[in-house]
Amino acid sequence: MSEAASARSRHSSPAAVPLGPLEPMLRAWLPRQRWFAGKGRAITRLRLVSAVELLPPGSTPGLLHLLVGVDCADGTADCYQLLLGVRPAPLPPGLAPALIGRAEHGPYAGHAVYEGLGDPRLAALLLERLRAPGSHGPLRFDRDPDAPIPADPAPRPLSGEQTNSSLIYGDSHILKVFRRVWPGTNPDLELPRALASAGCTRVPAPVAWYEAELPAGPSGGPGGGRRTDEPLTLGVLQPYLRGSEDGWQLALRRLAAGADFTAEAHALGRATAEVHSALASALPTVALGPAQAARLAAGMTARLAATVREVPALQPFEAGLRGAFDALAASRGTGVPAQRIHGDLHLGQTLRTADGSWALIDFEGEPARPLADRRRPEPAVRDIAGMLRSFDYAARSHRPFAPAWADACRAAFCEGYARTTGRDPREDPVLLRAYETDKAVYEARYESRHRPDWLHVPMAAIRRLAERERPARRMPHPSPPPPGSAAPHPHPKPPRRPLA
Repeated sequence: MSEAASARSRHSSPAAVPLGPLEPMLRAWLPRQRWFAGKGRAITRLRLVSAVELLPPGSTPGLLHLLVGVDCADGTADCYQLLLGVRPAPLPPGLAPALIGRAEHGPYAGHAVYEGLGDPRLAALLLERLRAPGSHGPLRFDRDPDAPIPADPAPRPLSGEQTNSSLIYGDSHILKVFRRVWPGTNPDLELPRALASAGCTRVPAPVAWYEAELPAGPSGGPGGGRRTDEPLTLGVLQPYLRGSEDGWQLALRRLAAGADFTAEAHALGRATAEVHSALASALPTVALGPAQAARLAAGMTARLAATVREVPALQPFEAGLRGAFDALAASRGTGVPAQRIHGDLHLGQTLRTADGSWALIDFEGEPARPLADRRRPEPAVRDIAGMLRSFDYAARSHRPFAPAWADACRAAFCEGYARTTGRDPREDPVLLRAYETDKAVYEARYESRHRPDWLHVPMAAIRRLAERERPARRMPHPSPPPPGSAAPHPHPKPPRRPLA
C-alpha cells in the first residue's frame, strides 16, 4: 500500500494549529505569488480559517492544508488555499526553490516550510485522496465512480502564468488547485459537469474534485465575516488532453509563419456555439429587460470609472467609452437571452486536440470578479467579445501589427458561430460593442497592474472603441479559406502568453 493510501489525516481547529509561527513567512511569501490578488495592498491581518494535516504528525514530509483569510488595509478580505510541505531543514536541493521559510518556534520549529505542490510525494498524495473519496476534517473528496483514475502516475507542475496552480499526472489527468476561494460551487466544476450531463464533448468532464465544508459563523470565515454554509470548491481533476495545442500558441505560430488562421477561427466559433447551446439547454436562461440592461450598463460604467482612477491613460477616452454603455442602457435589452457562459473566453482557454477539433477549458470566469457575479446568467455575446479581443491581442503581438489577420479571424469566428446557432453575433452591434469595450477596460486595468509593457495592446482598442460617432463596422462574411493559405506577415518577437 502506498504512503498516501495508508496515511490518515488529522483536522485541527485554528487554536490547535496556530498560524502564529507561520504568519511572518506567509506574510512575506503571499504577495510574491502569481495567484495572489492583493498585490499592491498592505496586508493588515492573516486569519486561520481551517487547518488539516493530511499526513500523520511526524511524517516526513508532512503536508498541511490551510485556508487562510487575508485582510488588507483597503478593507478587502480574501481566502486562499495553501498546501504546505514540512520537512526538517534544510530542504533537498530539488525543493530549495519552493522554500517559504524556516519555523523558529511552535509545532514546526526547526522545519522548513515550502510550497507542497512542487514535491512529487505530496502531489501524489492529493491524487490518492481523489481516488478514494471521503472526508478529512472539513475537506471532502469526491469523484465520478465511472471514470477511471490511474494509480501512481508521476506528477509534475504546469508551468506558465496562472491564477491558480495545476498538476499534470502522467499524461492522463490534470488537477487544478484553486488558490483564491469563495463559498459556493466554482463554475469550473459546475459548468463542465452540466455540459457532460448534456452530452457536450467540447469540454473535458470532471472526474474528481474536493471541497471544504466549514461551519457557518459570524466571523473568521472565508466570506470575510459573512455567515455562510456553502462549501468551497478547492480543486478539480479532469482528463489531460494529450497532444493538444494551446489556441494562443497555435495562433502565434501561424502569425509567425505568415499563415492563415481563419479556418481554425471558424471552427472555434462553431465549437463555442455548441458549448453555449448545451449550457442553455442544461441550465436556466432568462430574457433581459430594461432593468437588467440598465444594471449591466451601470456595472460597466462603474468598472470604467474605477479603472480610470487607477489607469490615468484612460482619462481622455472616458466619455467615448461611456457612450457604449449608455447605448446599452438605452437599448433596454428587450428580447436578449442571458444564460450561463464561460465568462473569460480567449484563445488561451482553448485547445485544438489531436484529432483537430476544438475544446474549451477553464470555466472559472474572471478570477477578479466575485463568485456570485460569475455564476449569474449573461448574454453569450460576452464570451464572443472576449474571443474577438483575443484575436486582436495576437495580432498586436506581431511586428508589425497585423490588423487584416485580426479582422479576418474575427469575421470567421462570428460566421462559424452563426452557422451553428443561426444568428450572427454582429447583428447585435450595441451589445457587442458594450461588451468588447468592457473587456478592453478590464484588460487595461489588468495590464497596468501586472504587465505594464502590454498596456499598449488594450489601449489601441480603447482608442478605437471610444470613437462615439463612428458607426458599428460591419465585417465581411467570407467563407473560411482552405487551411495553409498564407499571408505575408513577418515574424514577431515571441511574447509572454497574455491574458486575452
